[in-house]
Amino acid sequence: MESPAEILPGVIFYSYLSSERKEKACVWNHHTLVLQVSGHMILETSEQNISISAGNVLLIHKNQLGTLTKTPGPNGHYETIVISLQEDLMRQIALEEKLEANGKYTGMPNLCLPNNDFLQGYFQSIVPYARSSGAEMTDELGLLKVKEGIKLMLLAVPELRNFLFDFSEHHKIDLEKFMLSNFHFNVPVEKLAQLTGRSLSGFKRDFQKTFGMPPRKWLQDKRLIEAKHLIESKNRKPSSFYLDLGFESLSHFSYSFKKKFGNAPTEGLVKTD
Repeated sequence: MESPAEILPGVIFYSYLSSERKEKACVWNHHTLVLQVSGHMILETSEQNISISAGNVLLIHKNQLGTLTKTPGPNGHYETIVISLQEDLMRQIALEEKLEANGKYTGMPNLCLPNNDFLQGYFQSIVPYARSSGAEMTDELGLLKVKEGIKLMLLAVPELRNFLFDFSEHHKIDLEKFMLSNFHFNVPVEKLAQLTGRSLSGFKRDFQKTFGMPPRKWLQDKRLIEAKHLIESKNRKPSSFYLDLGFESLSHFSYSFKKKFGNAPTEGLVKTD
């Protein structure tokens, strides 16, 4: 069975692994519900750093960039069940169940849900389908499971109604603030445009007005300036951070650094005996 495995295509997933893995530039286009079955996971975004372990339930807000670090537990296992709350599906549920937002959600974008017996029992009812590749999970049953999960979340945290069922248009967000917080994520410019509520052409136009240069050039310059700071002020080795700054390889980073600053990145390191 591949990891992650689709239990209900596009909606319910089962992920497992046996060694630690850090996933860069995760993009959440939809609200996402995560049950940590075993092991440990850390979610890092520009606003939050959340750690969850076996039995915890995490709700992730849509239209975000972040990093996931996945670590198996003492027994060597790492397992999560992930439910993608896609907007079309949420609209369908809202109509069928007569659910709607009654205000604007003002809480944190990502939150651990209260650990209660009802949510735990709910997720445990999905585990057998996950571990058997979801062979018995029909579309009808899958939809019922998603509805059940939503109703249990609302019982535990009623204000999530405004989190889950706000279908208002994703308006333009502060471009400068967003880019300064997320420049290190290595994602396509097209995805950055979408996450800021803009078309690609609108994003490039607004970017030029805000920063005075095209996005790709600004992104590379910003990452290299940050790298220079880490090397000269923190005495960090490039191998320890080049991935965190969005460079795909150490050789690409070294070439770009030397082209911009005229010297190899290792020349700025302070030698210690």
